[in-house]
Amino acid sequence: MNFLSTLGLCRKSGRLIHGFDPVCDELKKPGNKIAGVILAKDVSEKTGKEMRFFCEKYKVKLIVCDSTMDEIKGVLAKRTGVLAVLDEGLFGSLSGERKRK
Repeated sequence: MNFLSTLGLCRKSGRLIHGFDPVCDELKKPGNKIAGVILAKDVSEKTGKEMRFFCEKYKVKLIVCDSTMDEIKGVLAKRTGVLAVLDEGLFGSLSGERKRK
């Protein structure tokens, strides 16, 4: 299964949060359920830097995918470059796709 198909599965299963502010809000919750954060390859430098800071602070894995925000929009119907996956298995599938490319 490719990255965008797996992302669609995450969305359909309700195990995906998208958008900078919603992801940050979830990270800040005590005992957050985020398995990992994904950044689109074309997020701004500022957004990437801020998300790396938050992920380090809250000890959450972060990957940068090979998809652009417009490609992600094709799956989620919302243009976003910051995604949080709430399932370890799904995040593993997504990060595994990234490692093989």
